[in-house]
Amino acid sequence: MALTREFSETVRERAQTDMEFRVAMLTEAAEAIVTGEAATARALLRDYINATLGFETLADETGISAKSLHRMFGAKGNPTLSNLTTVLRVLEANEGLTFVVRAV
Repeated sequence: MALTREFSETVRERAQTDMEFRVAMLTEAAEAIVTGEAATARALLRDYINATLGFETLADETGISAKSLHRMFGAKGNPTLSNLTTVLRVLEANEGLTFVVRAV
């Protein structure tokens, strides 16, 4: 069965119009980081960035080059903790969120 739309187009459109969806993407990415699911976290963050700020704007706001950001969130990316937290702070601010970690 052929798809009528690209998945990335669908994600981008929904993220641009649905704040709850964007927040869910960021929340899932943060949870994936905490649980050690690096590939999932990178994919979610890449989709979020593409659907919202874009890599060029994120580069301007983080001081990390767009090329480095693309590599970090690519399939084989391995962002440093410092870069990852810098990016997450910008993404949180973009949505007006603050992540809180709780031990259960």
